[in-house]
Amino acid sequence: MAEVLHLFQCLERRQPMREFDEVFAMENKGFKDCLHGRAGSSRQVLLLDLETLEEFGIEPGRARENITTRGIALANLSLGQRLRVGEVLLQVTQPCTPCDQMDEIRQGLQEALRGRRGLLCRVIEPGHVRRGDRIEVEEQAQAANRSDDDSLSGTF
Repeated sequence: MAEVLHLFQCLERRQPMREFDEVFAMENKGFKDCLHGRAGSSRQVLLLDLETLEEFGIEPGRARENITTRGIALANLSLGQRLRVGEVLLQVTQPCTPCDQMDEIRQGLQEALRGRRGLLCRVIEPGHVRRGDRIEVEEQAQAANRSDDDSLSGTF
């Protein structure tokens, strides 16, 4: 079963992400108090899987993800795909390109995480997300959003 393990928000620029047991996701904005979410942006919520974090020896939240997941192969999801996360409906918009902040964790991590930094989503339906909530794939991506290889695996 795919699930939410951790929830994080950025409350101050360049400061560590703060962990919460519950957050409210606002439609077309992101988490209510998170500085990273912006209305109209395709970069409202970042999902990153625990399996990748463990592989690279990164503590949850340190890679600045909003949701740490377990049990879902994020790389196999397609652009446009929708995920039900607790009460919230998210739509996958793009892979997250590792930024130079990853090298602040460990030199070379930005390059090592290329293609593995997680998925950015926008909030389609608002609601609460809680630690332990299930993550379910609601629908496949629309045909217009697909390429010959519709997964995000290896495309970043």
